[in-house]
Parts: sequence; C-alpha cells; structure tokens
Amino acid sequence: MPPSTVPLATTDASPSLGDPYSAREADTTFRKITWRLLPFLFVSFVVSQIDRTNIAFAKLQFMHDLGLNDAAYGLGASMFLLGYILFEVPSNLYIQKVGARATLMRIMLLWGIASVAMSTVRTPMGLYVMRFLLGVAEAGFFPGVMLYLSQWFPDARRGRITSVFLMSVVLSGMVGGPLAGYIMTAFAGAHGLAGWQVLFVYEGLPAIALGVVAYFVLADSPEQAAWLTPRERAIVADALRQKRSQATPGHGLRLALRDPRVYIAGFVYFAIFAGLNTLGYWLPSVLREIAASDLVTVGLLSTIPYCVSLIAMYACSRHSDSRRERRWHIAVALCVAAGGFAFVAHGDGSRVPVMLSLTCAMAASFSALSVFWTIPPVYLTGPTVASGIAMISSIGGVAAFLSPILVGWVKTRTGSFSLAFDALAVLLLAGTVVLLRGIPAHALRETSRSGSPGQG
Repeated sequence: MPPSTVPLATTDASPSLGDPYSAREADTTFRKITWRLLPFLFVSFVVSQIDRTNIAFAKLQFMHDLGLNDAAYGLGASMFLLGYILFEVPSNLYIQKVGARATLMRIMLLWGIASVAMSTVRTPMGLYVMRFLLGVAEAGFFPGVMLYLSQWFPDARRGRITSVFLMSVVLSGMVGGPLAGYIMTAFAGAHGLAGWQVLFVYEGLPAIALGVVAYFVLADSPEQAAWLTPRERAIVADALRQKRSQATPGHGLRLALRDPRVYIAGFVYFAIFAGLNTLGYWLPSVLREIAASDLVTVGLLSTIPYCVSLIAMYACSRHSDSRRERRWHIAVALCVAAGGFAFVAHGDGSRVPVMLSLTCAMAASFSALSVFWTIPPVYLTGPTVASGIAMISSIGGVAAFLSPILVGWVKTRTGSFSLAFDALAVLLLAGTVVLLRGIPAHALRETSRSGSPGQG
C-alpha cells in the first residue's frame, strides 16, 4: 500500500468505512476540527488568564485601599490556587461523567461571576475569601481542556495544537497589561468605583458570555460532533485508536495516586509553573521598580516578555513535533529559564539587562510548558490518564500557591527579589534533573503512521 494512504481501522467507537484515507484527507479533517475548537478555547483561556492575574495590576492601586503589604498581597494572590487545587481533581473527574460542554460552561459562568464579585472586596480577609472562591470556580478548566484536546488529536499533532492553545496564556499577558493600565486609568471613578474595582467588573463579564456560547460551540467527543461527516469521525477514531487500545481496567484516581510517574511529571510541572507564576504575579511590580511609575507604561513594558515568548514557544513546540522529541527540548528551556532568574538576582539592576533576563526566563518557561503538556497523555496510560493529568496540574498548582507567598515574604523581609529568584533558578535546575532521570525516552515513544517509533 502506498505510504500516502492509511487503512481505516475498525473500532467499536467509530464507524468503519473500509476504504483507505490519504494523509491529505487526514490533514483536512484535523484542520477542520482545529478551526472549530481552537478559536473558542483560545479566547476562553485568554479571558481565564486575564481574570486570574489582573490582580497583579490591581495591586498597584489597592495596596493602600486595603491596607496590604507585599506579603499579604502574595497570600491573597495564592488563595486562588488553594481553591483551584482542592477542587481540580474532582472537576476533572466530573467532566468524564457529564461531558466537556456542560463542565466548561459551568466553569466559565462561575468564574465570571466570582471575578466581578472581586470588585466588592473591602478588607484583606475579603480579598482572601474572594480569591479562594475564584479558584474554586475555575478549578479544572486547564486540565479539562488538556484532556479534551487529547480526545480529538493524536500525539503526533498534539504538540502544535497544545502550543497554540497555550499561546493564549502569552497573548493574555500581551493584552492584559496595557488593557489593565488603560481601564484603571481611563475608567477610575466610573459607576462610583475605584479603577481597580472597575477592572474586575469589566474583565469578569466576558467569561459569563463565553459560558453561554460554550454550550453551542463545543461537542463532548468526535462521535457526537454533528459538524463532522461519518467518514471524518472514523478518520479521527482511527488516528486515536492506538492510544485507546492501551486502556486497562481499573479505578483511575486510585491508580493515579499509586503511580510514581504522576509525581515525577508533577515535580517537573511544579518547577515550570513556579517560575511562570512568579512572573505572572510579580512582573508588574518588578517593572515598576526598575522602569516606570505610571500604570500605562508598566502595562506596555509588560508586553515585551510575552511577545518574545509567543515566538519562542511556537518555534520550540514545532521543532519538538518535527523531531518527535520532548525531554531535551524541555530540559534546555528549563536551564535557560534558570539562567534568566539567576542573572536578575545577581545583576546590577540596570533596566535593559533586567528586561532581557526576565524576557529570557519567561520565553524559556513558556517553551518548556508548551512541550511538557504533550508528555502526560503519552507517559500515562489507560484509566490513569484523566486523573493523572489533573493530579499533575494540581501539583503544579501547589507551586503556584506557594511561589507568590514566598516571593512576597522575601520581598517584605529583604526589600529585594534576589533571594526568591535564586531559589527559582535552583528549582528549575532540579526539575531538569528529575525530567531527564525520571522520564526515560522510551516511555514517550509511540508508533508513528509509517510504523517507526517516535522519539522521546
């Protein structure tokens, strides 16, 4: 049989058409799926990231209003992750029972309402409570989408799809900073609210609208997608057939809790997310110290690291897909990120070197993140996948919870970010070692369509 055609396999989960399909036909099918799902998920995650990190810009105004110091702000920022972590695994298990459409709709509606309610905060305790509730509302969104994408795209295509989805995080940073600076400056006093209160209201409303749209845009699985033809559904099922054939009976959560692979991958994600989360919540404060005092300028400067990250993560994930190699792409990126944090900690504080170092740290961290999320669906198998992905995300959430608290504490005690950035550099290097020693290349190999194994 010519290499350009693939025999359509018979599976219980899909119709069998018998006739072979070409690589071009498969590309057309997955391109159709991409354009149906990715734009909506992309926009949704942009809004998600803006709503969870706009507190970094609101901080520049509400510190005085709420009587906070840097340590208290760090705790408030982290309370989001506490709620997120506690409810993440149950939310990801729930998505398997009721489907992606209902689950993602529920998450978007609730986090939009919670984000708007942030405008009512009047005390430090109120900040802690509302951030916790925002985390509860948004719990399960990211791992749920990762699981959802794994049910539509095979591993060979998932790297680029994942990177495109994760570019929404970068885009949120690119638009979120200038948008926050503009809203807080231009609309201060609107509706009788302070600028930071208007920010929470205006940026929370889009999530509520997206929750309604989700019901009409998403399908729970390829088999239920009325916008795919029977042949297209069969092509998708065939592409996913090998992964499904690896499933084994058992209880997913119980197996995941006993699976050391979950904790190995979780530590790597812990290291990646600690660096990214620190930059997400503290970048505006660092920029205000070294570069500017007005909100609009801080917002504009904050876009520079995100713009570079957008290019870097796509290039890294594309190269990773073309080589079918994951581990070393992540390892090199983690080392570059560690170097960036270390240089900020030990540099002379000059504006340009600090900006370059922060940009390298962020771009490398995002590159590692985009490739990392191609590993769990392949590294884990059978019923462990859904629970394992949620647990890995939760372990990363622990890093996201601890990092703002520790950075805020260090900044309050020492007046500098240096010690905190040193610790992040060491953590990223430790993540590199665990990745290369704990996740063997052979564990990431899948048989390609030509019959040759992919590389890890």
